[in-house]
Amino acid sequence: MIEKKSFGRVSPLLLVLLALGFFFAAYNLLSMITQNKAYGSEKWLWDGMELSGVTDLPLGMRKAGSSHSKFHVALTATDSRYSQWQCRIMYYWYKRVKDMPGSNMGKFTRILHSGKPDNLMEEIPTFVVSPLPEGLDRGYVVLNRPWAFVQWLESATIEEEYILMAEPDHIFVNPLPNLAHGDHPAGYPFFYIKPAEHKDIIRKFYPEENGPVSDVDPIGNSPVIIKKSLLEEISPTWMNISLRMKDDPATDKAFGWVLEMYAYAVASALHGVRHILYKDFMVQPPWDLDVGKKFIIHYTYGCDYSLKGQLTYGKIGAWRFDKRSYLTGPPPRNLSLPPPGVPETVVRLVKMVNEATANIPNWDNSNQG
Repeated sequence: MIEKKSFGRVSPLLLVLLALGFFFAAYNLLSMITQNKAYGSEKWLWDGMELSGVTDLPLGMRKAGSSHSKFHVALTATDSRYSQWQCRIMYYWYKRVKDMPGSNMGKFTRILHSGKPDNLMEEIPTFVVSPLPEGLDRGYVVLNRPWAFVQWLESATIEEEYILMAEPDHIFVNPLPNLAHGDHPAGYPFFYIKPAEHKDIIRKFYPEENGPVSDVDPIGNSPVIIKKSLLEEISPTWMNISLRMKDDPATDKAFGWVLEMYAYAVASALHGVRHILYKDFMVQPPWDLDVGKKFIIHYTYGCDYSLKGQLTYGKIGAWRFDKRSYLTGPPPRNLSLPPPGVPETVVRLVKMVNEATANIPNWDNSNQG
């Protein structure tokens, strides 16, 4: 049975007042075209395992061991066909790697913030929550994400001590251990999240008395493995900061489609939480070329190539895979493989999509609501 809970720690009056000041805006799904920034990397020995992908460890962590506690896999989603087919592929690969050696993955929940059940309730473990009041997200759909986590954390029974915040367009390519340690979550350093370059804006939400801007980690909320008790503290702040940022024209313009990611980073800093920055957490084709021992493929960017295997990003290629080509329904089974010369990450992505669609029942009918 699905229960609807009150707003809890987040005042409904705040939501109503903020809603009065908002106007509806279209959600822009264009990908950011930018050059990947290379992160410096040091090698750390962590509980006997060499973590070559760690770019930074919080103070006191350099001699600490890793956590072996199970973590709950949670992602937020809508009932749109676009979201549904990605969730089905993501859940397929979760089941494939969950019990492999090296995995600390626990149970799985799709947090559905459409306010009502959909046709995947029997296929994917799902918890239904309410969306933000109409108009409050101003067409920026992911603004519902922090509010969805607030409701889920307040209302659901979660057995695991830790939570992995994931997204529908994540594919588990290797079994994922718990990369967090104690009160130090593990996050992925995004090359386009640069708090220091937006100091004036960050200071609107992270005042100088709270500490230096460098305390704001270059992350989003996903992928992050975090202690459940910490996420319960951070989530209401994350939601309120997201709404405040969206209501500030200069911040909204500067941060655009990554506004909610900055909001999570700021909210974490406000609670004194620093993340272990782990660049090998995931890969993002076509920019990242090799899978190696990475754990997640994040297919947010379009992959366009000539038949000679040359990247034509920003221009539709003779061969392409772009999730936005399937906004109204799922990709067909048995997608054509990339031409020779295309990076391993792209080839692996398409092969994994093909395996999932070949094995998920009624895939050809999954575009029917």
